[in-house]
Amino acid sequence: MAQFTGVHHLAFATGDMDGTIRYWRDLLGMRLVAGLGNGKYRHYFFELSKTDMVAFFEWPDTKKAVLKDHGVPVAGPFSFDHVSFGVSDYDNLWELKDKIEAAGFWVSEVIDHGFICSIYTFDPNNIPIEFSVEIRNIDLRKHPAIKDKYPSAEAEKGPDMQPGRWPAPTRKTPVSEREVFPGEGLILSETADKE
Repeated sequence: MAQFTGVHHLAFATGDMDGTIRYWRDLLGMRLVAGLGNGKYRHYFFELSKTDMVAFFEWPDTKKAVLKDHGVPVAGPFSFDHVSFGVSDYDNLWELKDKIEAAGFWVSEVIDHGFICSIYTFDPNNIPIEFSVEIRNIDLRKHPAIKDKYPSAEAEKGPDMQPGRWPAPTRKTPVSEREVFPGEGLILSETADKE
């Protein structure tokens, strides 16, 4: 089974990379660690943690997302509601709230969800963002809890992988056939730390 290490990066879109950099780097404090581009697009990465990043593509005709509040139902084609970033403690949560408000962006009150406390806001691209701190002694990873009054049939089967649901590979790719194709990001390896 695959061993995941986190969210390597979330990739969003912007029509204003400079405004995006000012928000994510200068307001939120995420380091700008990589940038690619060729005159037709840009693709920049911000460090969220030691294993996770947030990335943005900038395309010339990209417009801000339609403003949609976190968790409000929608109809029709839709794939993204909001992203929640964890913070280490309550002081960090309140510091972010104060900084975001001082910068002139709307930010919610602190909301207690029983297992996390959160604030909600939007970046300059209207991307809905939540910042959350875990409540001490409540760990849903150790103690999963499905409290849906009408759970889906699959949720009723529990938190762990259900074996035999998908066909097993009939042929594993031999090492001799594992070809990796070059991508535009190879240019970043020219200056990257080779640890």
